[in-house]
Amino acid sequence: MKKQYLILGLLLASFQFAQAQFTLEGEFRPRTELFGNGQSSTAAEGSTPWLQTSVRAAINANYKTESYTVYLGFQEVFLFGDRTQISATGNGKFRVQEAWADIMLSETWSFKLGRQPLSYDDQRILGGLGWAQQARTHDVGILKHKSKSGFSLDAGYSLNTFGDNIYDTATLFSYRELGFLHANKKFGKFSLSGLLLNTVYQNGTDDKSSLLTAGLHAKYSTGAFGFSSNLFIQNGDRVGDVAVDGASLYSLDATFKASGKVTLLAGFESISGRTDDSAAFFPLYGTNHKFNGLIDRFYVGNHGNAGGLIDLNIGAKFKLPKGYALTAKFHNFKEQSLTKEGLGNELDLVLAKGFKGFKLVTGYSQFFEPSSVTGADSTQNWAWAMIIIKPKFFTGK
Repeated sequence: MKKQYLILGLLLASFQFAQAQFTLEGEFRPRTELFGNGQSSTAAEGSTPWLQTSVRAAINANYKTESYTVYLGFQEVFLFGDRTQISATGNGKFRVQEAWADIMLSETWSFKLGRQPLSYDDQRILGGLGWAQQARTHDVGILKHKSKSGFSLDAGYSLNTFGDNIYDTATLFSYRELGFLHANKKFGKFSLSGLLLNTVYQNGTDDKSSLLTAGLHAKYSTGAFGFSSNLFIQNGDRVGDVAVDGASLYSLDATFKASGKVTLLAGFESISGRTDDSAAFFPLYGTNHKFNGLIDRFYVGNHGNAGGLIDLNIGAKFKLPKGYALTAKFHNFKEQSLTKEGLGNELDLVLAKGFKGFKLVTGYSQFFEPSSVTGADSTQNWAWAMIIIKPKFFTGK
């Protein structure tokens, strides 16, 4: 044991003398949730909800020099009770969450290679999915450019193979190849991004399908008002050679800072559904929990090739006394198809409070089923509470 402490001390001392910055941080994030009563799907009449606690436990090391940055993140996600008390093995969910190097090629160019999150703009198409305890990462290389004029360009490519040229896992969330270009330019209070994303799927044979997603994200603020908008289209073939022809997503969100303590919210999003000629639009690798209601009835492992969605929503953010913050949002959902069939309404409430060294966040969502749904339980809801602690174990230079 003394030898281990000595080795650790020598490592830390070497970081001190090197011309580099080293940080060692952690994260402990337990979350208790009420499941089985409407979260993700309609709860049938007479169903019995249950409580479940999951935990993200992570340790992250960052080593930065003038010429490169190396980042290593180790993480385990576990459920209360998923391992017996005297088990000699774990739950199999400990993994290298992130492992990448960002190499400086010049003052404006770098190359970032390894396992890393892809998070751009409002995370609608490419996002880190931080809400999920396991989060989302990609094994990818990215050539990055960032100029002093406010222009940035990322070009990334990923090839997933397991020992040969055949990739045997074809789902919308798992691909053989991914290539993308993302560009952003800031013009004062206006920001415009463009994304071109090509995804190649394969499932154990030589046959491949390719899906192209392209679009724009714009953001603008003036005075108390803020606006953001998305416009994306998809063409090609989904998993299983399902044709996609002109599937689309477009949205507009607005905020108004009514006072120092109240911000009003309003939004609209339209996602095209399945037609006779095309599969539906799917937002792929975004942080889908962030959109279309927190109870996750749409596009979180569900609704993948259905009748699309129109989401009209209004809400407000409140700064309350003693450091509390409350967000309330109401959604009205309809199918995007010509019938515009009602899909229900949802009310989301999130209460947050920062303490010294940690944060407590809790939420409640109520879903109101449309009259066309039969056999549903009279109450469709979801509740959760989460503690976030991010200790900094060491910071040195």
